[in-house]
Amino acid sequence: MRRFASLAALRSAVGESLGTSDWVEVTQERIDRFADVTGDHQWIHVDPARARQAPLGGTIAHGYLTLSLIPAMVYSLYDVDGVGSKLNYGSNRIRFPAPLPSGSRVRTHLKLVAAEDAEGGGLRVVSEAVVEREGGNKPVCVAELVTLFLPS
Repeated sequence: MRRFASLAALRSAVGESLGTSDWVEVTQERIDRFADVTGDHQWIHVDPARARQAPLGGTIAHGYLTLSLIPAMVYSLYDVDGVGSKLNYGSNRIRFPAPLPSGSRVRTHLKLVAAEDAEGGGLRVVSEAVVEREGGNKPVCVAELVTLFLPS
């Protein structure tokens, strides 16, 4: 875990890698639960028998499930002292270059891309998250995420 003493210290790390998370398994159960929460029960995600007959050979995770795993993986990479809130401010770009088969393990590589002053003495941070699948040759997600850090 990398620890920054202040928002100014975080800003000074622009351009640096903030690390790589631990592996997270994406089980069929997790995919099914995500489908239940979002109402997206497309067969390629939730019907293993039918998906085995498709070109991908099995079910795959929803792209937005893959994206939603990033924050939990990033929590273990860095922290900033003096921050009261970290808010999802949005995304500038999200891509899913490769499918994520059920039963795979993923991890996130995080790089700090930009930081600018925000209202209330906060800092708006842009980071690039690259989610790799164990054994895969292309990322399953590449996302430019914007986070608003507010002082405590």
